[in-house]
Amino acid sequence: MVIQRWQSVLLLIAVVLMCIFCATPYANRTAVETAALTPVFVSDAPVFLVLNIAIAVLLFIAIFMFKNLRLQMKVTLITIVLIVASLVTSGIIIYASMPDAALIWTGGVLLLIAALICAVFALRFMRKDNNLLRSYDRLR
Repeated sequence: MVIQRWQSVLLLIAVVLMCIFCATPYANRTAVETAALTPVFVSDAPVFLVLNIAIAVLLFIAIFMFKNLRLQMKVTLITIVLIVASLVTSGIIIYASMPDAALIWTGGVLLLIAALICAVFALRFMRKDNNLLRSYDRLR
């Protein structure tokens, strides 16, 4: 029986979504002197950019940890926590330091939520594989 590695595909999708999030604006801010909207990028907050790049790197590393399933599950769980931290951080940045800014729900925030969903489903598939391997070990 061949175990399908859908979690690797989901982790790759999450990596791509995190990279796109780092390059797209996630909020619009109205300028004081003009009424024009200016986009707010992740690179405007360097710590936030480093956090999101670290998430993408950890997700990419987790793809190649398929030989050590328990470690892959731990790294994926850490990235899920970091993605939630990134969501909270983006909200804090917008509402605390830029009260006149509005989130772009169809852009950056949706990319983070989609990456979170992909990582959660990848962890779910890893747990299924782990349970399947344990059941085979019991049969031996």
